Amino acid sequence: MDSKKMKAELEKRLAKENRSFSFDREKDQLRIEDAGTGKGITITLPGIIAKYQEQKEKAIDEVVYYVEEGLEAMNGDVHFSGKEKNIIPVIRSTSFPSESQEGVSFLYDDHTAETRIYYALDLGNTYRLIDEALISKEGWERERIKETALFNVRSLSTALKKDHVAGNTFYFLNKNDGYDASRILNEAFLKEMKQKLEGDMAVAVPHQDVLIIADIKNETGYDVLAQMAMSFFASGRVPITALSFLYENGELEPIFILGKNKKK
Repeated sequence: MDSKKMKAELEKRLAKENRSFSFDREKDQLRIEDAGTGKGITITLPGIIAKYQEQKEKAIDEVVYYVEEGLEAMNGDVHFSGKEKNIIPVIRSTSFPSESQEGVSFLYDDHTAETRIYYALDLGNTYRLIDEALISKEGWERERIKETALFNVRSLSTALKKDHVAGNTFYFLNKNDGYDASRILNEAFLKEMKQKLEGDMAVAVPHQDVLIIADIKNETGYDVLAQMAMSFFASGRVPITALSFLYENGELEPIFILGKNKKK
């Protein structure tokens, strides 16, 4: 399926009386807007087309679902009061937009050279990234939002699945709740894992819905981790980074893996 056909299919499925569509040919992006509020969502077609080659209709169904939920969240009356437990941090790449399509700055902090921490209000089936407009409307201090989010991430499940490859152990957290990568911000969890592991501890957040922790005992382990991270990064709905990180002394340092060698 090419961009023209994908654009037509998405417009057909997302069409409603109060919606308008615009297409940026240069960037190959389709924007879906609520005609009344002017708020909307922009989606990049090449990534969806790539997933369509593997997942067929499921890829389109997923995009339609998240656009619908996202537009509903934008148009809803959102409040922090009574929903303090729903404020959660989310990990994004440093290339992720720092402001909304309407030009309103998101609340975020630097995390590593590859990642940033954004803050979201969970609304059930979707979430809304917290921006300056929402902060102003609710009258909350920014530090209160950040502290609340980091407190809440510690209450998320950290149950892991594991696999053994060439003498190395790989742990996977994949709850598909939208916050799997966010668990990398649970310092107590990372420190606990560090105590359990026998080799080097490496961590990867290739996309929003997975956290990988690796117990690396030989050079092959680094190669396997790099391949895993790249594979997850390419298939994720919200990619973050294909790089992995060494976890040492409570710090995350990006590692570049070339062939059989690891390079910090």
